[in-house]
Amino acid sequence: MSRWSRFAPGLIMAIGLSMTLYHLYTAWFGAPDALSFRAIHVAFALVLAFLIFPAKGSETDNPGIAQYALAILSVIAAGYILFAQDYIDNRMIYVDDLVPEDWVLGSLMILLLMEATRRAVGLALPLTAAAFLLYAVFGAGSDWAQLMEQMYLGTEGIFGIPVSVSATYVMLFILFGAMVERTGTGKLFMDFALALTGHTTGGPAKVACITSGLFGTVSGSAVANVMTTGAFTIPLMKRLGYRPAFAGAVEAVASTGGQIMPPIMGAAAFVMAEFLGVSYLTVAAYALIPAVLYFLAVFLAVHFEAKRTGMRGLPKADLPRLSVVLKEQGHLFLPLAVIVGALIAGYSAPFSALCGIASVLVAAGLRKSTRHYLTPRNIVEGLVSGARNTVSVALACGCAGIVIGVISLTGLGIEFTSLVLAASQNHLVLALVLTMVAGIILGMGMPTTPAYIVQVALLVPALVKLGIIVEAAHMFTFYFAILSAITPPVALAVYAANGLSNAGLWETGIAALKLGATGYIVPFMFVFGPSLLMIGEPMWIATTAVTAILGVVCLSAGLAGYLLAPLPLWQRLPLLAAAIVLIKPGLTTDAIGIGILAAVVGLNVMVNRRAAADTA
Repeated sequence: MSRWSRFAPGLIMAIGLSMTLYHLYTAWFGAPDALSFRAIHVAFALVLAFLIFPAKGSETDNPGIAQYALAILSVIAAGYILFAQDYIDNRMIYVDDLVPEDWVLGSLMILLLMEATRRAVGLALPLTAAAFLLYAVFGAGSDWAQLMEQMYLGTEGIFGIPVSVSATYVMLFILFGAMVERTGTGKLFMDFALALTGHTTGGPAKVACITSGLFGTVSGSAVANVMTTGAFTIPLMKRLGYRPAFAGAVEAVASTGGQIMPPIMGAAAFVMAEFLGVSYLTVAAYALIPAVLYFLAVFLAVHFEAKRTGMRGLPKADLPRLSVVLKEQGHLFLPLAVIVGALIAGYSAPFSALCGIASVLVAAGLRKSTRHYLTPRNIVEGLVSGARNTVSVALACGCAGIVIGVISLTGLGIEFTSLVLAASQNHLVLALVLTMVAGIILGMGMPTTPAYIVQVALLVPALVKLGIIVEAAHMFTFYFAILSAITPPVALAVYAANGLSNAGLWETGIAALKLGATGYIVPFMFVFGPSLLMIGEPMWIATTAVTAILGVVCLSAGLAGYLLAPLPLWQRLPLLAAAIVLIKPGLTTDAIGIGILAAVVGLNVMVNRRAAADTA
């Protein structure tokens, strides 16, 4: 080990711990001015990224001299914002000339941010940011001085709303997730799911659905979710008899859905709350029914597949008992209840996260079975893990800020809106399909948060101009930013699942598309029926939710080829048609869809009776 590397693990731990403690301090006592606070957040993320990730991007705790040099340059570039705070506050933007330090350090900050993002997140987002910068200079005629003003010396670029959300909300909730993992809650989720559904038809796959949904609502990362829960669920599904591709697809789709499942969801949900100017709890309410539909579809698909292929559950004797799980580990659900309770009581999201973090330690200390997690080393490692897990989100938000800054500076968003409207010829369905395709393409290879941010700037204005309410427009793009993780050819959650299932990429990708089909349809449902977002009269919300559930049943059964009995093609096609009809709320469409479903159910009952009579 070189002299440079000898002290690296301790240095990385010290910086990570400092980042966490700083954000906990500002969450409790208040942050400094917006620009300084965001610059410090980005500085921490840059330094950790360069010390943790070498040029090739694989994580290490043994940085070389070049990584130390880049970390020091990051401190200088971000530290200038603090050092020159009076100068920045008092200058007139776009009027006063830039001094040489602005040019040099602003350019350096952009280059460092893009390189750190490449190492931590991948190439797609930095390339996107670079393409927008090139467009600003060579396409829109902006000069570099304007870009430095926009990107570096204000809160409209790198240090814009995305980084604000990362520093204020996301950091604390990621820290909450890291502390939860350190206190055995992952085992609780797994044992709870096994006790609940392990013995039923297709039990292990249903365990994957429940565990990934529970874990994903805390972690907020599809890939991390796959690697954490999939290491257990995928081998279990394969052992029961599921095809490797199907097992990987179940885990990928369920893990991806964790980002839309309240109460915690993913980082992008906090960004949405900021954009919409509503509380995070309101966004969670918007997401609740669509999330239930998503997971219901996966659950039903798993059930129908198991029924069709004759698979059974695990022996009850091999499974934990639900009463024992709740008795010995149920107290670990307390932190989730604390966060939800604090949000419902009207407290801010950062304060609710602080309460949740504190309650993690309290909950772990309630019983002897979990008290051993409360060691100083484990707590410190949890705090450091929270900082390390925040790095990729913070950098992605900073890089997305470059894209937003260019769009704001050049008016590109207005041009893109005009392009979508012209291509769709003002037809809503066609515009939605174009937006869906554009959203999936923009999100390929990107984390959900920057993918959503870019789509808000480019796609949401076009949808709103076509008459879609702004909440539905945001949720529409939010969904497809998430679903890009399971959409081939760049399907990051599928890639992660394949590493555990050893199945083919396209085979798993197609299986994931079938399992997640409802996810692609639900956004169209709440565009045409905003009551699915809990907007409107309670009776209409309930009616729309029920018909949407029936539509999900039709879609899942039609794709799987099984309802109460195996379905021939001539019965599957009407079910798929019924699912499509039920997308649009209305008495006529609902009556047609329900009628088709009732007819197919009647035929299935007759088939079952005949089969039983023949057997007798």
